[in-house]
Order: sequence, then structure tokens, then C-alpha cells
Amino acid sequence: MDEAELKTHFKAIYTEANQGGRAAPWDREGPHSHLRHWVERSAVRGDGRPAIVVGCGYGGDAAHLASLGFRTTGFDFTAEAVDEARRRHADAGLDLRVADLFALPPEWSGAFELVFESLTVQSIPPDLRAEATAAVASLVAPGGTLVVVASALDEGEFDGPPWPLYRADIDRFGDHGLEAVSIDRVGPKDRFGTDPWLAEFRRPAVG
Repeated sequence: MDEAELKTHFKAIYTEANQGGRAAPWDREGPHSHLRHWVERSAVRGDGRPAIVVGCGYGGDAAHLASLGFRTTGFDFTAEAVDEARRRHADAGLDLRVADLFALPPEWSGAFELVFESLTVQSIPPDLRAEATAAVASLVAPGGTLVVVASALDEGEFDGPPWPLYRADIDRFGDHGLEAVSIDRVGPKDRFGTDPWLAEFRRPAVG
């Protein structure tokens, strides 16, 4: 599956869901449970700082970060997802945009003090994974934090999409000027039968 086929795949899922058909598998009430877990563990507050949600889907994670006081941007490459996210969270003060992870706006480089990536890299074909990882990391500002949630694969191969991540895939976020703070496996088990990854990285502050 190449990038064009992937976009067609997700467009079809969102279009069907938005027209009252089968819900997208990742559609849930509120933010991802692992984002809530990380927020509670870290006691983080936004204080007007910029945050961005990669592959924001219907915007639940972005809305949660905004409720904590972050000035929050969310983006997805599927316009149908962004349109529905805008409808659901019209009063949340979010900046929701259609954007491609492989062609990010130049002004986003190093612009966000919190970057949340949940299940996006694993939705991208493995031969594009290194490029996707670098793009996500590029969003993190000096002194900023990246939080990654992903399904885990311990061995073997998986015929996706999605394609759960090995530990080496999680470690690769550290190849782009980021330092690992924690890399955990957090339950409950997901539909792949494993405890997903919850990882935190930080870019050192300048000076």
C-alpha cells in the first residue's frame, strides 16, 4: 500500500462513518485513555503553551489538551475527519487543519512544546516509517515533549494496516535530537493482544 492508497483507504472509512455507516474503529468518547494516564502521571498543565496532535482524527485528544490550557492545533490528512472534528469541537478553541505529515507547514518546525502522536505512525506503511518518525519529531520545540502511543509488536510481522511498532521503532524517535524520558507498556491489552506503548521523549532546551 502506497501513500495514495492509504489516503483513499482512510477517506473511505471516514466517509462511511460520517454518512451514518459503520463507525471508524478509533472513534471513542473523549481522549485516548493513555493520554489521560500520561497527563495524570505528569500533572501537566498547558498555561497557553502550544501543543499539536498528529493525525487528530475526530479531535478528542486535541480537545482534551485544550481543556488543560494548551493552545492546541490538530491535523489530519483526511478532510472528512477534520470536518467532523470541527463540528464536534466547535467551541473548544482548536486550530484544526488538513495537512500531510510528509509535507508539513514550514512554520510548524520546532514550534510545539507538546506533541501527541497516537497510532498515526503505525498506520503508515513500514517502508515510510522512518520518514514519518522524523516528521513527528521535527514538530517538537527546544525544551518540548513528545508523547507517543502505539500498538506493540514483539516479534514476527503483521499484515496491516495498521502495522504495530517494535521497540526499535519507538527508540527511533530518539534519532532526531530527542531524549527518551520513559518507554512503558501500559494495559489494558488492545485488539492485537499486547499492552501498547506509552513513550515520552524530550528535546533538550537551548542554552
